[in-house]
Amino acid sequence: MSHEHVSNTKRIWFVFGLLSVVTTVEVILGIYKPESLEFTHFIGLNLLNWIFYILTVFKAYYIVWAFMHMEGEKSSLRWSVVSPVIFLVLYLLFILLTEGHYIYGVFKDSTIKWNF
Repeated sequence: MSHEHVSNTKRIWFVFGLLSVVTTVEVILGIYKPESLEFTHFIGLNLLNWIFYILTVFKAYYIVWAFMHMEGEKSSLRWSVVSPVIFLVLYLLFILLTEGHYIYGVFKDSTIKWNF
């Protein structure tokens, strides 16, 4: 039984290009920090940070999808890998936002100086 080798060069270049474009957008937004995104708040965080979170999750998902060959697996296996990660990311985001707001409130109104 012989297996035919299929070249994935075109697909690899597409994934490389897509991830490069997303990374370039992140870098440009990080350098210029448009005021319309930085000073507009949505659910306790500015829109620029939300864009960074969304683009980072998109890149992580696409890396798993393309390079870990999840696209060819059964739906049940994909969900068993992706659903715990989604839950973990949402949980960590909740902790970061909650604790960050608490720490900001403590240092904002106290005599303790910001030393970090």
